[in-house]
Amino acid sequence: MERIYIGMGSNLAAPDQQLRSAAQALALLPGTTLAGVSAFYQSDSLLPGQPRYTNAVAALDSNLAPLALLDALQAIENDQGRERLERWGPRTLDLDILLFGDRLIDEPRLTVPHYQMHLRAFVLYPLAELAPADLQLPDGRTLKALLTACPFVGLERLPKV
Repeated sequence: MERIYIGMGSNLAAPDQQLRSAAQALALLPGTTLAGVSAFYQSDSLLPGQPRYTNAVAALDSNLAPLALLDALQAIENDQGRERLERWGPRTLDLDILLFGDRLIDEPRLTVPHYQMHLRAFVLYPLAELAPADLQLPDGRTLKALLTACPFVGLERLPKV
């Protein structure tokens, strides 16, 4: 089994509930254990005029292969009403593989570590709640260095419900 971190985000159709439902669906994946879910965080959309996003990170222990997991995540998104109309557009649910054990993955359908996670406070700070303090990414960067370079700005940590 490998430790896998999944970024979760939603800005449509009751985002908090979308993330809770996604976590429940992740726990039901074959050969997978849901090891934890971070607090929820709200942030502005990357594009103007969209509702605020609610984000979190889930930690999984799984024996699924990377592309099989990607297919399962996309099925969960589809089950929760995801429509892929525009890049970075509003969505009921977005599930991204952030880290997959210590693997570097560069496939047409999947890049791990997630190619923009180092720029996104709404990914890094929830990840820091679940990952070991000394986490080193497969490409050599440390989570601590990424957090230092990406300040906690524009984020609101929501109280646990």
